[in-house]
Amino acid sequence: MAATGKKKKKIPPIDKEFLDKMENALLTLKSEIIDNLITSNEDFKEIMDGVEPKDLADIASDDIDRKMIEAIGAQELKRLKLIESALTRIKQGKYGHCIKCGKRIPQDRLIAIPYALMCIECKSEEERRNR
Repeated sequence: MAATGKKKKKIPPIDKEFLDKMENALLTLKSEIIDNLITSNEDFKEIMDGVEPKDLADIASDDIDRKMIEAIGAQELKRLKLIESALTRIKQGKYGHCIKCGKRIPQDRLIAIPYALMCIECKSEEERRNR
């Protein structure tokens, strides 16, 4: 009896040298983000410690600074989570494969965005839907 279902194509694994290169890039990015968050946190503490009765312009400026630091921190935390996820996928042997369609993500895309979850086609489709 022959199987009637379609066979899923086996995608060959990404070569070890490229994986090592990407893992190092991800670890470097992770370190940079953590350093930025620590610096931002220190800047945030300085702003908060320096809050005392001032004129309205100074209060507005401090508020803008505080909001910018918070926004940067939130973006960096999101990137940090994506990097952690990519490092986990490397260990599981799933790195470099689109989480939607399963196709190989081009190496040029991974070099540009080492924590990319999707191939360009799936990411573009997702962005069109979210507009």
